[in-house]
Amino acid sequence: MVWTLLHSRLHQCLQQRFPQLKASRILVAVSGGQDSLCLLHLLNDLTKQWQWHLAVAHCDHRWPTDEGIADHVQRLAQGYELPYFQRDAQNLPQTEAAARHWRYQALTAIAIEEHFPVVVTGHTQSDRAETLLFNLVRGSGSDGLQAMNWVRNLAESNSEKIPIKLIRPLLEISRQETGDFCRQEKLSVWEDVLNEKLTYRRNRIRGELIPYLQKHFNPQVERNLAQTVELLTAEVAYLEQISEEIYQTLIQSDPKSLDRRRLSQQPLALQRRIIRQFLQNCQSKTANFAQIEQVVNLINAPNRSQTSSLPKQGIVRVEGNFLRYLTVD
Repeated sequence: MVWTLLHSRLHQCLQQRFPQLKASRILVAVSGGQDSLCLLHLLNDLTKQWQWHLAVAHCDHRWPTDEGIADHVQRLAQGYELPYFQRDAQNLPQTEAAARHWRYQALTAIAIEEHFPVVVTGHTQSDRAETLLFNLVRGSGSDGLQAMNWVRNLAESNSEKIPIKLIRPLLEISRQETGDFCRQEKLSVWEDVLNEKLTYRRNRIRGELIPYLQKHFNPQVERNLAQTVELLTAEVAYLEQISEEIYQTLIQSDPKSLDRRRLSQQPLALQRRIIRQFLQNCQSKTANFAQIEQVVNLINAPNRSQTSSLPKQGIVRVEGNFLRYLTVD
């Protein structure tokens, strides 16, 4: 084993952010591409120091373009002498959203069944930058823009009550660096032809928008965008904490009523977050911007004013000093 700069950076990142991972059972999601191969190789090299029990998981979409990938990943796992687990999709639509949703379900199922409390993926700084741009053009607020965090809760096993955490330890390492590492270590990367298909919006961001921004605006755009995500993550967490504390004082004994007098005393940014929490708790569905703004406009509206219909035939009506969520038959 040759200790490289990437070994050092990953080791330091884990020490700073995830010291609790020592001696953990870790399921490594491996697609066969350069990012996941780089991650697997680095983790395998660090196993002795961290006393991990590693295993490889592969999610086979069963698309025609995926033929041979699963066998390739299984051979890689055998080369590292690691346990290998695979899930095969059934009639999975060939879309980014459907594939991503199914992969998380599959990884969660493997982790629960095989008793792995930690799943790690090879998402990089480049993925983080692309996700920021993807959500920005969709019109996401700060919550959407800070997506792809270091840790995500996947599920909890019903039988053993073990929380399953998904961890992304490469978020400070770029795709260029994982590619260089794979070439240096002579790792057998599987080139996914779908990554070149520009009908997928993320591929267009990766193949056209990012290179354009690097050439014409800033060569370090990926790093800077990823740093923006890091800043937004901390700020969103703080705003959510404050909003939750205030929200609890506004509902008092009735979870479907909000004290609009006290709500009016809060800054607009907190009003929107509190109303979003209120609507989500009433209808178990995240409200969109337009629905939240309807309720914001009721804070100082005349008595009996109300929103138009919300999801599941709900409305919010002004009743004296309160905003009340009502179900309309």
